[in-house]
Amino acid sequence: MGNLAVTLREVDGAEIISIMDNTVDFISTIKKRGIQNVRKWTRDRMGEEWVKKHFRLPFAEHGFSMLIRVFCNGKSHNILFDTGISPEGVVTNARRMGLNLTEVEAIVLSHGHYDHFGGLLKVIRTINKKDLPIIVHEDMFRIRGVANQDGTIRKYPEFPSENRMKPAKCIKTREPYLLADNTVLVTGEIPRKTDFEKGFPQQRVLVGDEWQPDPLVRDDRAIVVNIKRKGLLVISGCAHAGIINTTLYAQQITEVSRIHAIMGGFHLAGKEYEPRIDRTVKELERLKPELLVPSHCTGWRGIFAIAEAFPQAFVMNSVGNLYEFGNFMHTSKRFI
Repeated sequence: MGNLAVTLREVDGAEIISIMDNTVDFISTIKKRGIQNVRKWTRDRMGEEWVKKHFRLPFAEHGFSMLIRVFCNGKSHNILFDTGISPEGVVTNARRMGLNLTEVEAIVLSHGHYDHFGGLLKVIRTINKKDLPIIVHEDMFRIRGVANQDGTIRKYPEFPSENRMKPAKCIKTREPYLLADNTVLVTGEIPRKTDFEKGFPQQRVLVGDEWQPDPLVRDDRAIVVNIKRKGLLVISGCAHAGIINTTLYAQQITEVSRIHAIMGGFHLAGKEYEPRIDRTVKELERLKPELLVPSHCTGWRGIFAIAEAFPQAFVMNSVGNLYEFGNFMHTSKRFI
């Protein structure tokens, strides 16, 4: 796996919408070009009349979902990355913002934790396409839990069976996987190279009748897009592999060194993970991203440290934020 390389096509541009995250902020200004909050872009694209009749503010939950649209040679592709924690949240937020999920061509799941797959079945039914690709890792189907301090195990909600996902179809892969005419990359399993990103030590997996340690969360993957003249856009769900390991692996397998943006969950919240914050910031300084959007499981301490270290690159994410990269096109008022 460590020697794999892929040919990830450059895209002319990309648009990312945060459909679900832990925070909402519809009031603060965003002083960075190409980023808008939901009030502005929904009105611009859907029109004042639609907004008056249909628009409702989206809401937040402890979950993650991003809609990814890439533009290349006059064509566009739409990928949904994760589906939040609640059964209805992602579909409800998409409807409130005027997003038509039926244009989604594939769903990618970052890993098999319930705050990332909770809305999967409702999303599949909403898209309603036969053989809709669901890009998964076989470990996502394992029964998992987390060890409490007293030694007991709190069992996690189970990942849906393949039968429940029909008419969609699962594509199981441990390796890097290309989508959307080779313009969107799912990293596959991420090698652990840093000495401070140590996975999820409390995670357990049920093997037979016994709960066993499973700290590596091998099914943790990220999405990578190569923006023409800018570099790599890396989007992580939770970065259980470590956001530095994730980004280094993206560089390795694409053979693109320049990092334009890193977005998503960095998993720096909680007493076991907060000691990683300083090292993470130092390594991010080496990578020199032009945009940093830590969210979801990064936690306020990690977000604050990143904001302080990268005042020009940092953006605080909100549900409904739209991020535009490179050159993009609008084929209609609607986003998709």
